[in-house]
Order: sequence, then C-alpha cells, then structure tokens
Amino acid sequence: MPSFIEVAPDSHFPIENLPYGVFCRPGTKQPAIGVAIGEHVLDLAVLADAGYMDLAELNGTRPFGQPTLNAFMALGHHASRAVRARLQELLDADTPTLRDDADRLERALVPRSAVSMQLPMEIGDYTDFYASRQHATNVGIMFRGRENALMPNWLHLPVGYHGRASSVVVSGSDVVRPMGQTRPKDDEAPVFGPSRQLDFELELGAVIGSGNDLGHPIPIEKAGEHIFGFVLVNDWSARDIQKWEYVPLGPFLGKNFATSVSPWIVPYDAIAPFRVMGEPQTPEAGNPKPLPYLRQAGPRCLDITLDVLLETEQMRTDGVTAHRISQSNARNLYWSPEQQLAHHAVNGCNLRPGDLLASGTISGETPDSYGSMLELSWRGEKPLPLPTGEERTFLLDGDRLTITGYAQGGGYRVGFGDVEGIVLPTGTAISRPGGLNLDS
Repeated sequence: MPSFIEVAPDSHFPIENLPYGVFCRPGTKQPAIGVAIGEHVLDLAVLADAGYMDLAELNGTRPFGQPTLNAFMALGHHASRAVRARLQELLDADTPTLRDDADRLERALVPRSAVSMQLPMEIGDYTDFYASRQHATNVGIMFRGRENALMPNWLHLPVGYHGRASSVVVSGSDVVRPMGQTRPKDDEAPVFGPSRQLDFELELGAVIGSGNDLGHPIPIEKAGEHIFGFVLVNDWSARDIQKWEYVPLGPFLGKNFATSVSPWIVPYDAIAPFRVMGEPQTPEAGNPKPLPYLRQAGPRCLDITLDVLLETEQMRTDGVTAHRISQSNARNLYWSPEQQLAHHAVNGCNLRPGDLLASGTISGETPDSYGSMLELSWRGEKPLPLPTGEERTFLLDGDRLTITGYAQGGGYRVGFGDVEGIVLPTGTAISRPGGLNLDS
C-alpha cells in the first residue's frame, strides 16, 4: 500500500500501521493528536478542521481537538476502523485530496524528530498480568523448585493484579531508584534503603477503547472490539523490595514507582494480520482446556519481535552502541490479550477508555529470550557480560534500558517505536514528560 509520503522499508510506521499518539509541536506545550507515518507526524486536528475527517461514525463529535485519545477511543471500534480507513485513503499515493493540498499538508505534517511525545491516554486503571508460561515457570523454579514451578491456578486463568496508574509514564521519562524495606538474609532484621535489585520487565500492553457497564461481562467473542490498540510496556521492578513485601497480598512498593509505555498506540487492526496459533490449550497438548468463557477460536497470539537493549554510562563514554541483551516474541504469551480482557471483566468489572492491561513479562524458552534481569542473570547467580567488559546482575544508576518491537510483513513492518528510560540515583528530582512534575 504505497503512500505519497516516503517511508523506508524498515520503518516502524508505514501506511499499514498509522499508530496514534499525542505530541507537542516545537516551542509549545499544547498537546495535539496525530498518527505516525514514516519520519513524520500527521496532525489530525488540522485534517478535521479542513473537513477531511467528517465521518458518520464520529457521531458529530470532535475527538481530535482533545489533549488525550480517550474521547476518540470511547467511540468504539467502528469509529476507529472508519478513521483508519479514511487516513489510509488520504495518504494513498493515488489519492490527490491531501497530496495536492500543499498548504494544508504543510500545516498538518511535522517531523517526528521535532516533536515531544506525551502520554497518549489518561489511564484510570492499570492491570498487570502474568501471562507468559516460560516467565512464570522460571520464577517458580527460582523460588519454589522445578516440581512446583507453576501454581495450581496458572493454566486455568490469566493471573493478574491491579497496579498503580498514576506512575505510568511515557517513554523518555527517567526512573529514580526506589527506596524501600528489604531483608537481605532470612535470619536478619529488615533494613531500609535504595533497592539493590532494580529490574525491567518486557511486556505488551493492551489499551482499552470502549468499555463496559458495571455488572456486564465482556464475552471472549467481543473482547477484541474493546481493545483500541497496543503499546510496549516496561514495568520497572525492585526485586528485593518485592520479595520481602509480596506475601500475602502481592506486589506493592516494588512495582508502583514507575511503569513506562511507548508513545504510539498501534491500532488493533494494524496488528491483527500477525496472529499466530500459540501453544495449544488442549488436553492433547498436556494443558487443561480453559473454561468456556476463556475459549478463544482461531489464532490468539501475536507474532511481534521484541528486543531489549542496554546502554551503560561506560558505553556512552566509550562510544559503544547499546547492547541487545534479550530478544523475545509476543507469541510466547500463553494467555492472549482477549483472554486477559474477558477474564478481567467476567465478574462484571467495568473497564473504561484508556485503561491499560499489561501482559506481564514475556520470556521465551532460551536464556537469550528471557524478559527480565531476574531471569537473564538467574537471580544474580550468572552475571550478564557486556561488550565493555562490564557485567550486570541487575540495573545500575546511569543504565539506559530500551525496549523496541515490530511485526514483519511482506516488505513492510508494523512497529511500536521504543520505550526507554535511564535509571537515576535515589533522591534525584525529576520532571517527567506529559506535565507530571515529581520534584517532591
């Protein structure tokens, strides 16, 4: 599908993608809604002002004049599908409407390198799942032994917990090493101080579009209609704090200090062509058959290549490029985004536009595909070697962690861009993109 805007074959943002984001133009703090196309951002408010987005599915609303995508997402999948089709029509190489409107095009098209990206949605609620079988198995082996690696419920339902939405930040936000209680040895009293086991978690996030009313479950057959799109997620984790605090109620301070997301939301329809079967959920494959409300017909997993890159301060000083420490794939998820959503709402829980459902750490079967430092260094017992001669068991101050991902099509890629952040020392005062000031 050629566009009149030049797009490199390895670009994450061809016309087949058109992910949505919120950006600020150079020298302004006014958020605007746009889509990424090649090396540019297309301002949707400019197109709407010209009448190019007068679609019946928008119900007379003006969702592109808002500071977030929530109003647009709330219109549902019919509206998002119609807007996507209209944008692909306008950007098609054979459509003169926008191509030949030089004045409008100049105002609507902005270089991506010139804008500052904002958190694209207002997140009311954030839920973190535990949907990768290999990750759950690895962690279970570390803490309970191989015979009891998976808990009895894991193959029957998508395990999850409610996280903290206020500390979800957009890529580029620095992360301050958290403080908390830890217990270094089982026979010693707990101590208070900076986490010594700061970690990343490689995750895929589903962003809710239209929600559901309280008391009304979402059937698995309709779950995809409630997912607006997907983002990459780094759920930063303080493993030593988490280990001491999580019994009996689960994660708390070891998780809620920061969760980073990529700034571009890849539409549900853009990633749909990359569905694959995934691990069979059948007795014949040695797995229990899910209960009826979780049974998903057809391919349920997503073939998305996911890379994790680490750059240390010494690398920056020596001019050494960031080192890939892991390559995984979203197809390693046992429970699909639709299954996660259906389970989340089966008790009548009401999901709302902008809510974030993260997959939990995505790990493959080989050590180089593990999605956390906890696994890559196997609980710190196997330090990870780096090109500079350094080693890492967990993240140190000054480390930059970047997650990137894409699905490969025939001659094009549907990508997410990056989600990245630098670890800063405990006590550092920061101001995060998106207007959230955390100096205190």
